[in-house]
Amino acid sequence: MQQTPQLYSRIGFPHEYRPLRSDELTAVVTQRLPSPDPADDGLAHTAALAAIVRTTNGNFRLADRLVTQIRRVLDINGHTHLTPEAVDAAQEALLIGR
Repeated sequence: MQQTPQLYSRIGFPHEYRPLRSDELTAVVTQRLPSPDPADDGLAHTAALAAIVRTTNGNFRLADRLVTQIRRVLDINGHTHLTPEAVDAAQEALLIGR
């Protein structure tokens, strides 16, 4: 952190956070996303959660941004359930690689 003294002087101490485990990340994002569609037994929801975990690789900040964008995509399109297509659209909007 000493390479950037101006930034270092504004931060009390550096701290590196470990990536969230997939179960931790799933628990966090599930709270912020719509419930599964009972018509498909939640298969689309499960596939979408797996895509989120795979894409973010446990990075909470990225997951937070992605979930916000997913909710925006769902709202714009009038959807009430999470789908892998909504995750794909959110990834594209945020320019997140696959």
